[in-house]
Amino acid sequence: MIPILSGIIVGQKGGVSTKKALIMSIVFVLAMSVTYSMAGVLAGYFGENLQVLFQTPWVLMVFSAIFVALAFSMFGYYEIQLPSGLQSKITNISNKQEGGNLIGVAIMGFLSALIVGPCVAPPLAGALIYIGQTGDAVLGGLSLFVLSLGMGAPLLLVGAGISKLPKAGGWMDNVKYVFGILMLAVAIYLLDRIITPYVSLILWASLFTLSPIAMGVLNSLTSTTVAWQRMLKGIGLLIVIYGVLLWGLVARGGGDMLVPLSGYGTSVQAEKVHIAFEKIKSSDDLDRVLAKAQSNNQVVMLDFYADWCISCKELERFVFSNVTVVSEMKNVIALQADVTANDATDKALMARFNIIGPPGILFFKDGVENRSQRIVGEINAQDFLKHLNNSK
Repeated sequence: MIPILSGIIVGQKGGVSTKKALIMSIVFVLAMSVTYSMAGVLAGYFGENLQVLFQTPWVLMVFSAIFVALAFSMFGYYEIQLPSGLQSKITNISNKQEGGNLIGVAIMGFLSALIVGPCVAPPLAGALIYIGQTGDAVLGGLSLFVLSLGMGAPLLLVGAGISKLPKAGGWMDNVKYVFGILMLAVAIYLLDRIITPYVSLILWASLFTLSPIAMGVLNSLTSTTVAWQRMLKGIGLLIVIYGVLLWGLVARGGGDMLVPLSGYGTSVQAEKVHIAFEKIKSSDDLDRVLAKAQSNNQVVMLDFYADWCISCKELERFVFSNVTVVSEMKNVIALQADVTANDATDKALMARFNIIGPPGILFFKDGVENRSQRIVGEINAQDFLKHLNNSK
């Protein structure tokens, strides 16, 4: 959300005052909060996370293209403008409001809430389940609204702080370039959910190497260069070096971009470990496994996963690939329900356990779920092990 809001404020012609920036930030956060509340109330009533509906490939590709277009607008290649008639009307409204194009800001806040963050966190899941089970839409919606305001509080600080930047000269052009690059990062972040890890790695490597070069990080320093310019150039060079390391991973067929040096200096790459999941689709699949596990006195773990769920991929990377976790899971039956398609079978399985959306991890013993050990949202390996051991 921060690159999106910051880009909107920086992209205003002539710059904005602190007051204007704060008003725009408030409108963005309020639109985001209202959207979460409305989506939450509807999801509670109908038992479905409406944000999931926006995680289809064509929707994500369209919005990625929009952010790419916004990025190149920031780079100065063109200006994105509405038809003159509509632009005049909005300008008149904006002038009366003294707050910039608040309608556009509200729309971006609305769409950002639906597209950018589809994964379920514990407070959100709790509120949605409360609405669904009690039907108290007023209290549930109000809770989600207040929760969203708390999430948006840092955005208010960022939005107001952006207005303090110098408004003229080459400095401001560089600021726009930076936020244009952040817009490209948002586009890649959205595409991450529907493209292969290898293609994603190529995109990130391209961004980290080409962006600093385009901003002149390889240009020679002059005698008039001040200390902070030298420091920024040094940071830019580090980013380029990181991008080059990512290209090294690309050449080797892939790898973890968070540890780009892994595997170098060894003749044989270390063997990767991961929980061996058995894939299931329906409630019938789950019941068959539970019956078998009960007869063998085994614990069953069920993980709800989706390709578009960033938190699910974090669990895959840092928890399900943890050596200790894999060792402790040897005598546990690990099931994974891939709900990427979000079809009727997926919805039925999630509805059975009041799962609003991934990620969600359930533990079963003797055919019954241990509700006290249910995990909703992200968790680290150490805390996961506590839930696992308490379920045995």
